[in-house]
Amino acid sequence: MSKLYAGLAVAVVVGLVGGSALWIMSNKASDAFAQCRAGAVGGGEIGGPFTLVDGDGRTVTDKDVLTKPSLVYFGYTFCPDVCPFDNARNAEAIDLLVDRGYDVQPVFISIDPERDTPEVVKDFAANLHPRMIGLTGSAEQVKAASLAYKTYFKKQEAEDEFYLVDHSTFTYLMLPGSGFAEFYKREATPEQMADSVACFVDAAKAAGQN
Repeated sequence: MSKLYAGLAVAVVVGLVGGSALWIMSNKASDAFAQCRAGAVGGGEIGGPFTLVDGDGRTVTDKDVLTKPSLVYFGYTFCPDVCPFDNARNAEAIDLLVDRGYDVQPVFISIDPERDTPEVVKDFAANLHPRMIGLTGSAEQVKAASLAYKTYFKKQEAEDEFYLVDHSTFTYLMLPGSGFAEFYKREATPEQMADSVACFVDAAKAAGQN
């Protein structure tokens, strides 16, 4: 991804959730996850209803998929480096959490429905982690999901099928009882993510939200 697109993606997400930061800072005492947040930003209007297609060709919604704490990532299977590395990192974080007794799942949502058929995303997800759920859909369904999560993607111009797609690279922690909890940048290590997710899951249970 070019530095320009990467910068735009970061600016879009941070700008959208930035407004919620003031609310969180002023209501920190009532924020059940205050001790888990890496910074002031969190709890913004990220996430929401979506309708997509799973690896078996079944139409599913967010209520079908996000039934447990989930790490959600938007990318594409033809991605040469970023997506495989990020999702492998997420898979490692999941393994660390499983070892600690946490039931968390990784979710991969394709932003390249032209090439990423249900079979393709199923194989991609299975090769990365047995718990990973791969999702795709029509162009309209993918766009709607991307908008709900405030992600960015743009197909590069190409004369053949070997095009690349610029996209944001955040991983989102979604909790079934309360929705969006946190997002993780590429720099986050598996250990850092596992510690953070565990904190949020424990806090959600203590607050009766999970």
